[in-house]
Amino acid sequence: MSDTAATRRHDLNLYRRYFDLVAAGSKTIEVRVKYAHLAGMAAGDTIRFRIKGSDETCDVRVLRVTEYADFEQLLDGEGPTNVNPTATREQQLANIRSIYPPEKETLGALAIEMELIHASA
Repeated sequence: MSDTAATRRHDLNLYRRYFDLVAAGSKTIEVRVKYAHLAGMAAGDTIRFRIKGSDETCDVRVLRVTEYADFEQLLDGEGPTNVNPTATREQQLANIRSIYPPEKETLGALAIEMELIHASA
């Protein structure tokens, strides 16, 4: 897909443990709550992930955005190894819910399929 006026770049923070997996190309699904600022994200957009307080960035291209009712459905639909190849489904569910409290999960969950473009320190 060529870049058009419709494609956008999203700047998002990411915890170190997930950033390293994205930068290595082994994490292909990012999990986010369906916040309003992410509602228009679509295939062809790019995301610049940054570790908060760091100059390290990682750019990815969005391949697909799929909405799920909750995190359990997302993990079952996408496969836990695509979200985090270093943790079990149960560990991931606990980790995600420690980041997003129950009232956030009720907004819906987004699975963002991505491919690595560039990582820099």
